[in-house]
Amino acid sequence: MAIHAHKKGEESNDGLQQRFKRQVQKTGLMKTLRSRTSLSRKPNKRMMRLRALKREEHRAQNRKKQFYSNM
Repeated sequence: MAIHAHKKGEESNDGLQQRFKRQVQKTGLMKTLRSRTSLSRKPNKRMMRLRALKREEHRAQNRKKQFYSNM
């Protein structure tokens, strides 16, 4: 997919560059390219479980903070 940006009237080069940058970010192209550069392994069951437990612990702490603002 090609992304094009042409000058509009009296638009400055900086404005054109910023507009192009926004177009690239909206497509998510850079995000996919960066994810492809490094090969990452799928997490095994043990790691997934440990992450889930840690996530639940953080959520429980945040629920406490929600009701007890002095913590």
